[in-house]
Amino acid sequence: MRAVGYEHAGPIDREEALIDLDLPDPIADGRDLLVEVKAVSVNPVDVLIRARTEPPSERFRVLGWDATGIVRAVGPDATLFRPGDEVAYSGTITRPGTNQEFHLIDERLVGRKPRSLGWAEAAALPLTGVTAWEVLFDRLDVARPVAGCKPSILIIGGAGGVGSMAVQLARQLTEMTVIATASRPETRAWVEALGAHHVIDHSQPLKPQLNGLGLGEPGFVFSTTHTDRHVLAIADLIAPEGRFALIDNPVTLDVVPFKQKSVSIHWELMYTRSLFDTLDMGQQGRILNRLADLADQGLIQTTLTKRLSPINAANLKRAHAMVESASTRGKIVLEGWD
Repeated sequence: MRAVGYEHAGPIDREEALIDLDLPDPIADGRDLLVEVKAVSVNPVDVLIRARTEPPSERFRVLGWDATGIVRAVGPDATLFRPGDEVAYSGTITRPGTNQEFHLIDERLVGRKPRSLGWAEAAALPLTGVTAWEVLFDRLDVARPVAGCKPSILIIGGAGGVGSMAVQLARQLTEMTVIATASRPETRAWVEALGAHHVIDHSQPLKPQLNGLGLGEPGFVFSTTHTDRHVLAIADLIAPEGRFALIDNPVTLDVVPFKQKSVSIHWELMYTRSLFDTLDMGQQGRILNRLADLADQGLIQTTLTKRLSPINAANLKRAHAMVESASTRGKIVLEGWD
């Protein structure tokens, strides 16, 4: 089968940064599904691992987590899906990735593909959708109000992949006022179209802009990017006893400024459940099914903004470079192998 991987970590501008491979077809065992991959999307985790992490004992590593495809075979212990089912998922960082024609995935991490979306449109949803869902409803527990606050959430980096999903989920599934940040006209328009009530500029001081909205201090803040640049401002603007979540990887994170307000801090990694085989690992499959329902009901939309074809090393290099530029909005998706 065709696949794309890398032999050595490093910058994307090297000719061999990603290479086309020919690998044996995998065989489903246990609770695994064998999925014929139709589309994949590229996430910051792909870029970080390719740039910094040498392949393990194997000669190469195949990246990719988001995927849509068709179940072609199931392991003897699998009960949730059958051959022919159309699925969407975001994999696990402990196994080979989805940048290959046929991929093995534990069925508990898989959901149905939205019927209303094509392969590429649906492939933009899993990783960012699960991450945003877990932040809002598992980590921040937004259904539990912060005492004394008007219900509102500030989402820093609202135009990125996760931010785009968080804006939609917060708007559609909660009564909160959704405030998102964006700094360019096109990203402001994008976030507004996704449902943000207010958009402020993260390249400017945040607290004066929030004060100008007249909503009071937000009880919830979700930082998707550049947390190290904004952490002091977040500590200053968040409400007492508020809840703060982040997903990026600042080199250091000084939490002392949050102590006076008794702010709780939540660091989200959507791979925690699969990394540790938690008892609730199947929750990710249930979240994906709920996202599919919301998409089919027209309540959330794909965050696909750039489509490349086919899936090969050259196009994945282009996609990695675009993600590294930190100027993209939404998601970049690759579709098809021909």
